[in-house]
Amino acid sequence: MNDATPPNRCRIVLIAPPGVPAARIAAAFDGGDVASLILPENGMDEATFQAFAEQIVPAAQAAGAAVIIAGDTRIAGRVQADGIHVEVSKAELAETVEHFQAKMTVGAGGAKTRDDALELGETRPDYMFFGRFGYDNKPEPHPRNLSLGQWWAQMIQIPCVVEAGSDLASVETVAATGAEFVALSSAVFADGVDARAAVARANALLDETAPRFED
Repeated sequence: MNDATPPNRCRIVLIAPPGVPAARIAAAFDGGDVASLILPENGMDEATFQAFAEQIVPAAQAAGAAVIIAGDTRIAGRVQADGIHVEVSKAELAETVEHFQAKMTVGAGGAKTRDDALELGETRPDYMFFGRFGYDNKPEPHPRNLSLGQWWAQMIQIPCVVEAGSDLASVETVAATGAEFVALSSAVFADGVDARAAVARANALLDETAPRFED
C-alpha cells in the first residue's frame, strides 16, 4: 500500500470522520508511515464528496498512502483513488471484486460474526475490515473487533484492518492480535488533536510494541 519500504509490523490506516478539513488530513501524513486513508462520504452529496476527495487524493498519494473511497465506485474512478471499500452482500461483493479488483484495491467490511467474515472472504477481497466507521468513541477497541481480527489474522491469509479506539495507546492492543493494519479516526482527528503528532505517536508505539511479521 506504500511505495516506500513499509515497516514489518502492523501499519496505520486512517479513516476520515465527518467534518474534518482536508488540510488536517494532509497534515496527518507528516507524522510518518500511513498505509492508506479511507474516505467515507459522511453524509456529503455526490458533488461535495467528489470535490473533497479531489483535494485529498494527490496529497495522500504523494505521501505514499493509498486512498480508498468508501461506497462509491464512480467517484473512486473519477478521483483516481487506489481502491474502494464496500459493505455489501456476498453476491454484490463478488461482483465488485470481479469488475474492479484488476485495477484497484477492493476492501470489505460489515462482518459481525466469523461466519459473516468467512462468507465475504470467499470472494477474495484485498482486505477485511473489522469495525464500524464512527464507532471508535471509546478509549479501547470494541472487543468483538479484536476477537474477529485475532481469529482472522491467525486463520486467513487475506489481510485485515481492525478499528482502534479513541485512545492512541489502543494501537498496541490491535497490533497484539496479529492484524496487519490498525484503523485510526477519532484518535487522530478529534477536535483539539494535532493530527501530525498523533500519527507520529501511533507509529512510535507500534515501533516499540507491535509484533514483527515473518518475511
